Amino acid sequence: MEIKLDDLTGTEITSLIRGHLEHMAQLSPPESMHALGPEELKKTGITFWSAWEQGDLLGCGALKELGDGHGEIKSMRTAAAHRRKGVARSMLAHIVEEAKRRGYRRLSLETGSMAEFEPARKLYESFGFRYCEPFADYAEDPNSVFMTKEL
Repeated sequence: MEIKLDDLTGTEITSLIRGHLEHMAQLSPPESMHALGPEELKKTGITFWSAWEQGDLLGCGALKELGDGHGEIKSMRTAAAHRRKGVARSMLAHIVEEAKRRGYRRLSLETGSMAEFEPARKLYESFGFRYCEPFADYAEDPNSVFMTKEL
């Protein structure tokens, strides 16, 4: 698996992100959906990676700079054909290591509170993320859970 910086211009990655947004819209009411589209992911302060193997897109993830040594994990997604193969675990490890390399002291994330998000929450827990209060611009929301990890 090769994880590389991605400029979000390829058709495969655009399709994966659009599918991610559609899926999140099915699971969450609009006011509780915090997934970013391709244009938002290109903004300053966000680094985006895609994972590939032999020309196949496996998944993606992003790291958003929040300031004061704090980063946020965004856009973690595995392509349907590659789920349960360790793609998300590899991408998360890559993002955590990059956050450490940058000197971040804390890494946080928002994910869904519904049963569909349990595998994601378990993955984050396995990396040492703990539940926390809303951070940055987030507010309490019954459809969201917030997690953080000191680095």
